[in-house]
Amino acid sequence: MSSRTLPLLFINLGGEMLYILDQRLRAQNIPADKAKKVMNDIITTMFNKKFLEELFKPQELYSKKALRTVFDRLAHASIMRLNQASMDKLYDLMTMAFKYQVLLCPRPKDILLISFNHMDAIKDFVKDTPSILSQVNETYQQLIEMYTTLSSGEFQLIRQTLLIFFQDMHIRVSIFLKDKVQNSNGRFVLPTSGPVPYGTQVPGLIRMFSCTGEEVTRLQFNNGGNYTAALREGSFELFRDRVTKLGTNMYSVSRPVETHMSGTSKNSAQHTKVNTAPNPLAKEELNMLSKLMGGLEVPKSGNADNGFRVNLFNTDEEEEEALISRPGDLSYEVINIQATKDQQVNAELAKIMGEFSESGEQSPSSSSKGDDLLAMMDGIFM
Repeated sequence: MSSRTLPLLFINLGGEMLYILDQRLRAQNIPADKAKKVMNDIITTMFNKKFLEELFKPQELYSKKALRTVFDRLAHASIMRLNQASMDKLYDLMTMAFKYQVLLCPRPKDILLISFNHMDAIKDFVKDTPSILSQVNETYQQLIEMYTTLSSGEFQLIRQTLLIFFQDMHIRVSIFLKDKVQNSNGRFVLPTSGPVPYGTQVPGLIRMFSCTGEEVTRLQFNNGGNYTAALREGSFELFRDRVTKLGTNMYSVSRPVETHMSGTSKNSAQHTKVNTAPNPLAKEELNMLSKLMGGLEVPKSGNADNGFRVNLFNTDEEEEEALISRPGDLSYEVINIQATKDQQVNAELAKIMGEFSESGEQSPSSSSKGDDLLAMMDGIFM
């Protein structure tokens, strides 16, 4: 597992979230000023300096539930509100889109090009707002400094960490199904054509060498696909051609997007529920998550009357039906962590800590850790 995976996961999922929300805000004819405020508020929160300082520290990936909590709060960082079914669909679309991109990237290092495509799009969303643009540019520099010097082996480890994170997610997405890049069981179809990774040759030739290094024989074979040589490598610098289209906005051409639970996903989720043992590091994860949430400063939305709801379904009836029909194992019970001294919030955190413990009884040391967590979270917002 790579300790450098979390920033890339967060930025790419965040980029996909912005693509989807931009498309839905347009589809629902939300006034331009309100739509712009939503996008600006979310990006401002997403690139908050204190939040990113915590995010870029070497650390293991969080659980799916913890990461979902971060994105739930991020999606509600402005005047826009989402019902649970729409938030579930939003998160499903985000995760499946990025999973597809990770699976299809020709080289592990191309994950960074996918990230830069997302960053390029985010910059375009805030190009008229210099203060937010400077936050995004700062993060760009952090990405370049942290990742451009990594070896191919380190990128392979990042890719494997991401694939392990996504391996049990098999949500069917209408765009992928229509484009025939996803099967009815929610699994993606890997292409057997197109350009090969940059720096490699089109398969189909075997060369044999003597012990002195002299080529003695050539054999050709049918590679079973229609491969072509890569024309050029994508640029890892600012404002350059990335070459790959992975990570660009697939919603730029307006078309309805639906998600469906596959039978495989349902069975997998039930199997996980029965067999997954409690995570002994869960309390530590909550500690780290609370630090992230402490740095994630949500702008005040001002007048509540200006708020509006966005529906990721075609109708309210479809949204309600999706919430009812979604398997319980795949519904996210979002943890609302708000670090204040309010007793009700402290009680909720104490309840969460209890759920994360391996048994109903807590040892004195684990109890003190919970107290330390609450004290730390209170201190962040003092």
